[in-house]
Amino acid sequence: MRRFSLPLLSGLLLSLTALGCSQNSRETSRPTAPSADAPPAIPVETGAAAAAQSPGRFPETFEAAEKGAYATADENLTTGSWHFEDALIGSSDEDHKNGQHAARLRGQGRLRMNFDAPRGVQTIRIKSATYGTDPASTWELWGSVDGGRSFRRIGQPVRVQGPRLLTTTFQGGAASSLRLEIRKTDGGKGRLNIDDIALEMASGAAAAGGSVASTPTPAPAPKLPGTPSAPATTSQQAGQRDDNMALGNPSGATANVNMPTNYLLVKPQFTIGYNAQRGTPTWVSWHLSRAWMGEAPRQDDFRPDPALPRQFYQVTRNSYSGSGFDKGHNCPSADRTTDLDDNSATFLMTNMIPQAGNNNQRTWSSLEEWTRDQVRQGQEAYVIMGSYGKGGTGQNGRMTTLDQGRVTVPARIWKVLVILPEGSNDLQRIAAGQARIVAVDTPNDQSVSPDWSRYRVSVDAIEEASGLDLLSKLPLPVQDQLEARIDAGPTR
Repeated sequence: MRRFSLPLLSGLLLSLTALGCSQNSRETSRPTAPSADAPPAIPVETGAAAAAQSPGRFPETFEAAEKGAYATADENLTTGSWHFEDALIGSSDEDHKNGQHAARLRGQGRLRMNFDAPRGVQTIRIKSATYGTDPASTWELWGSVDGGRSFRRIGQPVRVQGPRLLTTTFQGGAASSLRLEIRKTDGGKGRLNIDDIALEMASGAAAAGGSVASTPTPAPAPKLPGTPSAPATTSQQAGQRDDNMALGNPSGATANVNMPTNYLLVKPQFTIGYNAQRGTPTWVSWHLSRAWMGEAPRQDDFRPDPALPRQFYQVTRNSYSGSGFDKGHNCPSADRTTDLDDNSATFLMTNMIPQAGNNNQRTWSSLEEWTRDQVRQGQEAYVIMGSYGKGGTGQNGRMTTLDQGRVTVPARIWKVLVILPEGSNDLQRIAAGQARIVAVDTPNDQSVSPDWSRYRVSVDAIEEASGLDLLSKLPLPVQDQLEARIDAGPTR
């Protein structure tokens, strides 16, 4: 049995006293009793059989429902409604389980409660094993104390190898209601079985479950107590989190599956105009202030975007393997460091382009750090980044596409920065001439200069090359004036 004393729950939740590929293929299975020579299951420590549990109470045994495909869906289980992503309820001989069913996760699958457990949870126990004879898997437990708007990791990652169900125990004491999410994080070929999720109160009694809950609307500034942040950070002291698309929708993108070349993805951290035929974003728009910057570590969890419609090809980290191109962020990891979820969101593959290493690691990195320096000095920035054209030069020479033609290598990479002092009524202040407009357009190759200031152009020039309508929320006369200029301000 693995046991964690919950530095999460303490590091994650200071307000808790110490709690402290793309096709959703169906995998057929048939109910079967455990065979006589099957590995023995570890008994639930409360000693209560699944059938003896009162409705709506833990442990969750997955015995009360059937879900035979990996497609993303909500499922009503004994304890309440759970959200499945790249996960199903398995009942085959190869599913290692205590009873007839267990959850099975593949890739970077997730299981999430759509409800909150009551205050006072003291102990969390989860059984896990590898599916069949699959290779080892790694999973993590994440928790939310704000109704699912933001999550932080509890304890350490759990490495599972072999068919025997082993119990991992997390102990602490939750002063707030708690919502859990189990995340398979390795992204490998191995599949993972999860069974008998037990939540116990300080008295040892099983925690109550919940009912079907609607998906929460993301708050503009989700933040758990105890989340790492910059010194003296509050929305008043260190700026605000403003609309990521305050300057407009450059391509008129919509969330219409019949528009695969101009599909809108709206996330709390940034907004994307995505081109599924290119496998890259046309543009990404975000706001940056000190309210977005903290001390959360870089997650490096590159993964497909589960928000993409299933009929769109899912680009993965392997799509770039051996190409000689970096997985280049549009919205940078270091622009989203208030909490782990914000940073993790920047590693969705819908935020990536194939970027020449020198462009990404020198030119673009220098521009990104310069922008953050402006913000640290009391500015805020609206940023729009994109790419256009076809064909770039990476470490392995010139290429036009990756992943058998599914990912287009752009020829040019651009960015528009609108920088102004922290404040409110931003559009009015921009229109009044209080902002600095910096537009940059670089070649996507290895010979690009590290000095990004050499590539300053007008916004008009980027619009003409890309076909986009930038800064469209500003009055037309203001656009005409601001977009024609080429910035000549200091960059040191």
